[in-house]
Amino acid sequence: MEKHNDGPARDTGLTERWNAAVSGGRAPGHKNMLLLIQLRWIAVAGQVTTIVIAAIVFGVQLPLPYMLEVVACLVGFNVASHLRWSEQQEVTNSELFLSLLVDVISLTAQLYLSGGTNNPFAFLYLLQVILSAVLLRGWATWIIVLATSVCLAGLALFAKPLPLQLDHSRGIFSLYVQGLLLCFALDAALLVFFIRRITNNLRAGDAKLAALRQRAAEEEHIVRMGLLASGAAHELGTPLATLSVILGDWRRMPAVSKNPDLLEDITEMQAQLQRCKSIVSGILLSAGEARGESSVRTTIHTFLDQLTAEWRASRPVAAFDYYNRIGEDLPVVFDSALKQMICNVLDNALEASPEWLSFVATREDDMLVMSVSDSGPGFAPEILAQFGKPYNSSKGRPGGGLGLFLSVNVARTLGGTVEARNRPQGGASVQMRLPLAALVLEEESADAE
Repeated sequence: MEKHNDGPARDTGLTERWNAAVSGGRAPGHKNMLLLIQLRWIAVAGQVTTIVIAAIVFGVQLPLPYMLEVVACLVGFNVASHLRWSEQQEVTNSELFLSLLVDVISLTAQLYLSGGTNNPFAFLYLLQVILSAVLLRGWATWIIVLATSVCLAGLALFAKPLPLQLDHSRGIFSLYVQGLLLCFALDAALLVFFIRRITNNLRAGDAKLAALRQRAAEEEHIVRMGLLASGAAHELGTPLATLSVILGDWRRMPAVSKNPDLLEDITEMQAQLQRCKSIVSGILLSAGEARGESSVRTTIHTFLDQLTAEWRASRPVAAFDYYNRIGEDLPVVFDSALKQMICNVLDNALEASPEWLSFVATREDDMLVMSVSDSGPGFAPEILAQFGKPYNSSKGRPGGGLGLFLSVNVARTLGGTVEARNRPQGGASVQMRLPLAALVLEEESADAE
């Protein structure tokens, strides 16, 4: 049995889709780097405030010039980080690691100048460790743990304690205990605030990746359906041609040509046969295998007017309201897939509401908006929740829901959307939105440039 090993190809395609998705927005790593930059600004403000309060309010003797130099270096690093990451969108694990390492070094320098391990704010090391556990890979997290441990041990050995009387017997009135409580409150608040935001970033990235995987699976499903449809169209070509020859022979037979009733039946059969051949040609054209047809330059008004006229003539609809409110008539290129997308939506509306339906085409800025409304029972809530998914249908027959599934994916391929809702006055409405840039002729776009 032949085995297909297309895993790497799928992973490559998924990676390309991921890169394309985050190029227009921000990847989780970039968002996390921006959070670290915000946290560093908070650290700068906190350090300046603490230095001012300790020196002025409590009269603590601090090496202010050196401590302010550390603050200035941290400000310079943060400004450079902000300028860099406002231009570059991709952030690696190593870059996040180095950023956290700078924070550890700056905290160590400030603690060395302000009492070492006797400074209650030494517990801020835990903030760096926990952030590294959330943001970094395993090896980088353990390096941060080792670095903070070494820095803390170095402070215990080399830092000079501040000339403070640490009178623990005073309880909460002790300056050290008050600093400890403030450090704990600051640690807890920053951890809750930033870890929640970081977790939301990671969840958003996972959700986007899951959506891309789902889209890749749906596109693979469409490819399989396209191959089956193309194969079926090829198989149907021969019997349709045979039937066409037989009907032509029958039409020329004297017994038939002299019988008006038989001649009318054969004429109708030939018309229906021609329609079948047209459908087969459309399938092959969508698959890139045209049966002698070529693309025809048309306009948006002509295409929609002809499509609705052909659809209405071949369907038993009692009342069909068509409104073309696009305005300017633009030269465009439409393929059979787009035509089939619109017909699928109209066919579904006709099944739900044979008495009446409407088709309205308008233009909103650079978007072509087509709305199909009916007076049927509307969509069930579970159908709306999974709208556009394969086999999501209330018709209760095999293959139900594939028409809307294909319509959603054709629109998505062109950069558009298909949305459904229930109308307040009853019935349902399906809105197709397509960017005109995907439909306008290439030469017209070039002239406009």
